[in-house]
Amino acid sequence: MYASKADRIKDECGLFGVFGNKDAAELTHVGLFALQHRGEESAGIAVSDGKNISCHKDMGLVGDVFNEKNLKPLKGRVAIGHVRYSTTGSSVLTNAQPHVVSYSKGQVAVAHNGNLVNAKQLREKLEQYGSIFQSTMDSEIIVHLMAKPSYKNKVDSICGAVRQIKGAFSLVLLTENALIGVRDPHGFRPLVLGKRNGAWFLASETCALDLVGAQYVRDVQPGEIVVIDKKGVNSLFPFSNKNGKTSFCIFEHIYFSRPDSRVFGNNVGKVRAKLGMQLARECPADADVVIAVPDSGNFAAIGFAKETDIPFGIGFVRNHYIGRTFISPVESMREFKVKIKINPIADFIKGKRLVVVDDSIVRGNTAKSRVKVLRKAGAKEVHLRISCPPHRFPCHYGIDFPNKEELIANNMSVKEIEKYLGVDSLGYLSWEGMMSSITEKKDRYCTACFNGKYSVKFDNHCTKHSLE
Repeated sequence: MYASKADRIKDECGLFGVFGNKDAAELTHVGLFALQHRGEESAGIAVSDGKNISCHKDMGLVGDVFNEKNLKPLKGRVAIGHVRYSTTGSSVLTNAQPHVVSYSKGQVAVAHNGNLVNAKQLREKLEQYGSIFQSTMDSEIIVHLMAKPSYKNKVDSICGAVRQIKGAFSLVLLTENALIGVRDPHGFRPLVLGKRNGAWFLASETCALDLVGAQYVRDVQPGEIVVIDKKGVNSLFPFSNKNGKTSFCIFEHIYFSRPDSRVFGNNVGKVRAKLGMQLARECPADADVVIAVPDSGNFAAIGFAKETDIPFGIGFVRNHYIGRTFISPVESMREFKVKIKINPIADFIKGKRLVVVDDSIVRGNTAKSRVKVLRKAGAKEVHLRISCPPHRFPCHYGIDFPNKEELIANNMSVKEIEKYLGVDSLGYLSWEGMMSSITEKKDRYCTACFNGKYSVKFDNHCTKHSLE
């Protein structure tokens, strides 16, 4: 039932922007390396020389897409960059970002992280009025909304456009002379502002600021538009989110973000260690060693080991040189596909009772294959511990598990999943335990994938391929 689907949750996109540095494209290139974990399908950089916007983008990892030859023509003091994992629209070059267009008010480049829940309705309406789309991604809708002739200028057109879209969106936009950042009024996806030697930066995570030597200034606030130009930094708040309720994606802490990033006011690595400690309190196990499923399970496993005084060990080695492009040609290669990404260290595992800490189980097939690999390596017992509650509901805000039927926890009880995976025991962190490890203000976060409580209404017909 679950074996034909990939089990891992698919990452979000990564955004980066620079204003006021002659090496803007090169700095953006470096920044995208720090955000590669957020998207491995395509990468792109757009740069302005003050008059024209030029762009290079292609399918693949940052290191594959860019080289000295294609970076050299990208001259200018303002640039934006994007790494993509597709949540709306297929993984094809026409859907790679930044998306660059020319319209009546000049040129603009757009890069988007998130998912628009009213994309299908908006696109159908725009097409009825004659709009012609070049791609099947929801992000292109934004530039069509900006092209309304009644807007006074580009900033006015951006304000008008984003007021019409709904869902999760952090944006970086590039005009001939400005860098602009936008965060949706619920703040689903992170976006931070940084500075270095007079240059300004926007990024999805603080780890990208660290890599280019920029100092973190602050988060772009939910519902804020930040306009950075020769006059400095100017903030606008065009949304009518009167109650000010936020919906920060809880999975940024559990899985998406790098552990060295500060997201929604908290260091990700510290949060994951707290999750692991709480998991140990709620779901202890009698074992010889605690191991992690790398990389997102590492800090939770360290926390689990610390709380239980069970030694922490390295049970898997991860291959960092493979992205999501590896495809098993036949069903029998499924186990090889798992092993090519992470391989057990048999000498550390043989005869041991293991606590295996992972961040999540989505569809179950990869977890099952890993358990099989550990048994084959000689593990005496396998106790699987998950540092979040069971995923029972789809995400409509940018995580690629939109179908409830695909989620194993929606179809099986914990005991049934335990049996299906072939583990000696299975334990999930409770919702209360997760929230207490992250924040005192529990209503600040979106946890819809666990409890089905969605903060923004969505169109059920708006799926990943609905615009194709």
